[in-house]
Amino acid sequence: MMKKKIWQALIAFSLITALVTTAPSTAVYAASSSTLSYGSYDGDVPDLQFRLKTLAYFNADVTSFFGEVTRYSVLLFQQDYGLTVDGIAGPETWAALKKASVNQHELDLLARIIYGEARGEIYEGQVAVGAVVMNRLASAHFPNSVQGVIEQPGAFTAVSDGQYNKVPDETAYRAALDAVAGYDPTDGALYYFNPETATSSWIWTRKQTGKIGHHIFAV
Repeated sequence: MMKKKIWQALIAFSLITALVTTAPSTAVYAASSSTLSYGSYDGDVPDLQFRLKTLAYFNADVTSFFGEVTRYSVLLFQQDYGLTVDGIAGPETWAALKKASVNQHELDLLARIIYGEARGEIYEGQVAVGAVVMNRLASAHFPNSVQGVIEQPGAFTAVSDGQYNKVPDETAYRAALDAVAGYDPTDGALYYFNPETATSSWIWTRKQTGKIGHHIFAV
């Protein structure tokens, strides 16, 4: 466990360094991904490796080649997530991976919503916003993509008022990566609100899981 946490920290540093020195990705990814195995050389390989890297399973440079390091990373992911352990990124593995991780474009979006919604909050509060997005992604009651969750009409104020379009800073990316890696200070929350500004009576009916900074979190 400690070894994995160290890898997560090192990987987060390398990903953040790369991301904050380049323009946010505007790539559009296909809804379905190719089945990949050892020897594959395909446009979906970088997506696979990046996702595994955000979860600290893949610790090499992202390339277009599915080699032994990628195969071993897939095996570890499959083992931890109760999947068929065959080292092949097929439909089952892709489905689980997309529920638990992000690609580069989605990480950009996650950092943007964190920055837009919570840049004035303490670090834990910024991670918490990212965790809510990831919790919604894992829920059957919300859209099944990071972009779908974030841009669902009326879901986040920052999308409506344009704060979502601001360029996120390094802290927002670090918070996004922590949320993707499973750090959830909200205890599984699906909603949050500022009690000083909330106008919805419905949100007060939700079971609250805690308060972090200016936000109350709830399920």
